[in-house]
Amino acid sequence: MKPLLSILFLLLNILLYGQPDSSFIDYTLSIPGSGLQYKMIAVKGGLFTMGSPDDEKGRNNDEGPQRKFSISPFWMGAYEVTHDEFDVFYNDVTVSQNSQTDAITRPSAQYVDLSWGMGKSGGYPVNSMQQKTALMYCRWLYRKTGIFYRLPTEAEWEYACRAGTRDAYYFGGDVHALDKYAWFRDNSQEAYHKTGQLLPNAWGFYDMLGNVAEWVLDQYDEKYYEQMKDMTSDPLLEPTSRNPRLLKGGGYTDVATDLRCASRKPSLPKWNRRDPQIPKSSWWLTDAPFAGFRIIRPWQQPSGEEIERFFNLYLGQ
Repeated sequence: MKPLLSILFLLLNILLYGQPDSSFIDYTLSIPGSGLQYKMIAVKGGLFTMGSPDDEKGRNNDEGPQRKFSISPFWMGAYEVTHDEFDVFYNDVTVSQNSQTDAITRPSAQYVDLSWGMGKSGGYPVNSMQQKTALMYCRWLYRKTGIFYRLPTEAEWEYACRAGTRDAYYFGGDVHALDKYAWFRDNSQEAYHKTGQLLPNAWGFYDMLGNVAEWVLDQYDEKYYEQMKDMTSDPLLEPTSRNPRLLKGGGYTDVATDLRCASRKPSLPKWNRRDPQIPKSSWWLTDAPFAGFRIIRPWQQPSGEEIERFFNLYLGQ
């Protein structure tokens, strides 16, 4: 699309959806029932090019053709959610696993230590979880704070990850610099690490590449880019089945090319093949210790009815 048309589309999007005022700034979320805090970074809306060019090294066929999308403003967690933060929800005595009245349930007990000895307290990313588990945490936050939190869409995630860049990685195209920004197969010693130990991207987000891969909202479809049109606002593929959903960013077990901003990882049923429960757990993943998440808060708060519809859609699968 020509630059003038792109500008006109962006102005139209601002008229339709608005833009934040001076109160749209970074803030700290106090995790209810704890002394823990979680930094939320304000991300202004805008246009960006999503996907990878045909000549990008390591490119997969499901990463294009590239599209230009319009993204509305949001806040996003500077870090991956940690075990410490998640365990406040996990141990909340006000929720009951068997409750049918308050629509909040505690995660089922883990049948083994699903951190696999890599670390829990002190800032390690929470892991080995289904997308549902991450969304249940978001719903718990909403019930506790009155503020709607959720997972990012794939487009929101990639917009924040790229931070205004268009290279394979958010620091440029030189793969040799990756170990300064990400924990991956070459430097992780086969384990995730405490969040925020390496360099952030230009917008202040840590570990968006590597450490643990991060759940996003979208159903995975290898033809995603063929279905989406240029200049779509806030694209999202809503769920139609439990698998495959989608993770972004790659993890500590992945090779460098799997950590590119455009790389996509579909969820697979075999990620729970060693689960001893019958039926298999909808909370945990025995064979995906790399699966974690971070949260966002959209600038425009949905209505209570819209929020309930959202959680019913995603948690009803």
